[in-house]
Amino acid sequence: MKQYWGIDLGGTKIEGVVLDEELRPLLRERRPTEADGGYRRVLENVTGLVEAMAAELGNPPPGRIGMGTSGRIDRRRGLLKNSNTVCLNKTPLLADLEQRLRARVTVENDANCFALAESMLGAGRETMRRDGAVAFGVILGTGVGGGIVCGGKAIRGAHGIAGEWGHNELEPEGEPCYCGRRGCVETVLSGPALERWYTRRSGGNRKSLKEISESTAFDPAAAETVARLIAGFGKAVAGVLNIVDPDILIIGGGVGNVDALYSAEARKALERHLFNDSLDIRVARGLNSATAPGCSALRS
Repeated sequence: MKQYWGIDLGGTKIEGVVLDEELRPLLRERRPTEADGGYRRVLENVTGLVEAMAAELGNPPPGRIGMGTSGRIDRRRGLLKNSNTVCLNKTPLLADLEQRLRARVTVENDANCFALAESMLGAGRETMRRDGAVAFGVILGTGVGGGIVCGGKAIRGAHGIAGEWGHNELEPEGEPCYCGRRGCVETVLSGPALERWYTRRSGGNRKSLKEISESTAFDPAAAETVARLIAGFGKAVAGVLNIVDPDILIIGGGVGNVDALYSAEARKALERHLFNDSLDIRVARGLNSATAPGCSALRS
């Protein structure tokens, strides 16, 4: 039986999936990234996850595997760049993984994987059946990224950064970003950024984003944090929609689970900055069944 293996290498967790010939999941596993332990620790955790999955299935390790991660492989130097998991930047991630796994590895940007998976298998499946349909998929999580899909293919662009809206400026005097700029969308709308902002507004209290989103009715700082998310999302995404004008906007990542992003208030925030008198683009929550590791597997 043919199998497709994929890995989603994120800032906080590594998730693996094995699909059968009908693209049905046979196995899913996850473990922490432990990026604070450095590049070698991340490599060890990816390798350990693949070995553990092979053992659980009773299979030899795969000969081919796909992996989605933040950032992109620099075609000229073969090094990873633009990753918010900063210990991976300027490393020969692809070459090192192939050596450790003794397999052919395909590394793709995780936002491209998300956008393509949701277009093929998930929330955009019906919309993308139309000829020439375009999807813009956004990941709001530890980082903020995006991918554009047209004609069943992810668009990469001349620099390999097509769809990367997370490092456009949103707040000119905002927080410094790992990319060297200040006030990037990622420093405002990522999960860690929103949690930091809540802590400051609440006088030092700490809550997870899930707890923040569930306590807006009785916690003023939580309500302000979600309002900040909605306003910033509307302004930042509308800039992309004005240029790409996709048929569907698909939202994923941990922040993408905040229900307020799909509210009438969030729609008004988008319309406020849109160069049109109405928002005719479908806004959809990504489906859990069509995540980045699944698409990584298909691209392996």
